[in-house]
Amino acid sequence: MDSIKTLLETNILPFWLKLRDPAGGFFGRVAGDGTLDATADRGAILNARILWTFSAAYRQLRKRSYLVAATEAKEYFIRHFIDHKYGGVYWSVDARGNKKDTKAQLYAQGFAIYALSEYYAASRDDEAKKAAINIFRIVETYFADKENGGYLEALSRDFKPLSDMRLSEKDDNVDKTMNSHLHLLEGYASLYRIWPDPQLKERTAALLDLLRTRIFNARTGHLDLYFDADWAVRSRGISYGHDIETSWLALECAMALKDFDLVNRIKPVCKALYRGGMEGLRPDGSLVYEIREDGSLDDSRQWWVEAETVVGNLWAWKYLDVAEGADAAQKALEYIKTHLVDWKGGEWYWGCDADGLPDYAGDKAGFWKCPYHNGRMCLQLLRIFDC
Repeated sequence: MDSIKTLLETNILPFWLKLRDPAGGFFGRVAGDGTLDATADRGAILNARILWTFSAAYRQLRKRSYLVAATEAKEYFIRHFIDHKYGGVYWSVDARGNKKDTKAQLYAQGFAIYALSEYYAASRDDEAKKAAINIFRIVETYFADKENGGYLEALSRDFKPLSDMRLSEKDDNVDKTMNSHLHLLEGYASLYRIWPDPQLKERTAALLDLLRTRIFNARTGHLDLYFDADWAVRSRGISYGHDIETSWLALECAMALKDFDLVNRIKPVCKALYRGGMEGLRPDGSLVYEIREDGSLDDSRQWWVEAETVVGNLWAWKYLDVAEGADAAQKALEYIKTHLVDWKGGEWYWGCDADGLPDYAGDKAGFWKCPYHNGRMCLQLLRIFDC
């Protein structure tokens, strides 16, 4: 495990420490060739994930530099990304911290709760805890679908309906998505660890049941991705990365509630999703990205999918009685070290193609490229092996 700690502390975290803007916050983009774009807009997801990563790294490794970076990220996030008029979280700000895209995306609310909760766990900062609780209450007041269950994908800044609710250009414009519900679940479970509120526990358990009964497709063994308000399925694509990420993340969230019955209900779904995700495994240990709705295969190897493959296999080995999971995790990790890690420039490439050639067109840092998946992979490995 020394090599994992080295990967985290000499390759991943130093790259992000260097992205601190002397004027506040973190720069919004680094191109695939390592070129910094200091004028780029800054996204809520990237900034929440930076906050979470340095908070989690400090909690586990106790290095003061990580807490300092987390504190800077927290102060910037609360000052610039939280809407102090209406509540909730902006989608983006410009390079000077002025609000840019003010829509309230459910996905961003979930990651804000996740990051602020982790920062409180690291620092006992009451401002962060109160902010996370306030966002939880905003979500329950405005996003919750009281009739059909679940949560709406996006609203305007003042929580009115939007005609375009897409999370990104590649996503479908629908009322509800798997992805946003998964990461809201993650945020709620993280908040519950620091604030064991009865309503929060009930809503987190309800999200797990929605995952089990609505989002997981027992016939295919995969997650359905896009839904109408009444949970009618709008897409039949397969996301192998989300399948394997959910296979361990849902179990971790159930464990956070300390509810044995809930853990036992979700475990069979987690094991099925693990098997479904591993359908995308290739002989070299990598996992292909997805099958598109039209049935075509995207066989790129994206950094986050490969990181989740390592964690998903380790959780399957440890908690789901999958003996081969440890070997599969090791093989996936070796693939990452060989093909995805930029050992000279720091961090990981966005991905690589089927031949293992790096994708230099994808960002090193950006709205979606972040230290959350790969940093979390390292922290999970260290935790599982008690290092």
